[in-house]
Amino acid sequence: MSFGDPNNPYGQQPGQPPQGPPQGQPGYGYPQQAPQGVPPQGYGYPQQQPGQPYGAYPQQPGHGGQQPGYGGGMPQLAHWGLRAGGLIIDGLVVGVPYLILGGIGGAMGDSGGAIIALLGFVALIGLVIWQLYQEGTTGQTIGKKAVGIRLLREADGRPLGFGMAFVRRLAHFLDSIACYIGWLWPLWDEKKQTFADKVCSSVVVKAN
Repeated sequence: MSFGDPNNPYGQQPGQPPQGPPQGQPGYGYPQQAPQGVPPQGYGYPQQQPGQPYGAYPQQPGHGGQQPGYGGGMPQLAHWGLRAGGLIIDGLVVGVPYLILGGIGGAMGDSGGAIIALLGFVALIGLVIWQLYQEGTTGQTIGKKAVGIRLLREADGRPLGFGMAFVRRLAHFLDSIACYIGWLWPLWDEKKQTFADKVCSSVVVKAN
C-alpha cells in the first residue's frame, strides 16, 4: 500500500497544472466579475432607472415632472402674449384696490379720507410683497396662474425663491431703461427672456 510521493502530499502528478474551481462556478479567493453591460452599483450612487437617460432631472412635485434643465426636457416656453397677459392681470390685482381707496380718500378730503388713502397705500405694498412671495416660492403670481405660466430657474427648473424674485423685479429696470425694449425682447429671443430674465437666469414656461 503506497501513500504517494512524500514531496507531493496532494497526490498531483508532476507537470500537471493546478486544478482551479469547476468551470462556471466562482471559487474562494477568485474575484467575481459582473455581467457585461451592467454598470456597478456602489454605495452613495443612485441607481439608474431603466430607460432613464443619464443626467435627467428627477420629477419634482408641482412641476409635472418637466424641468427647464436641458437634461430633463425643457417645458414649452411661454410666448410674449401670455407673459403680457399675466403682467396686466397682476397690475390690476395690485393697482385697483389702491386706486379705489385712494380715490375715496381724495374725495373725502378730511382726516378720514387721509386714513383711507393710507390704507390704500398699505394694501398696495402688501399685495406687491405677497405677489413676490408667491412668485418666488411657487413660480406663479395671480396673473401667471390665470394665464397658465410659471417663472422658474433656468438651471434646474425650480422656483427662484423670494430673494431672487425680488432681485428680478428690480432688474426689470434694465427692461425699461432702453425705451422699454427689454419688455419686447421675448418676441425674438431664442429663450423668450427679458433682460431681467437673462440677468437672473430665469425662464417663463407654460405650466400645463
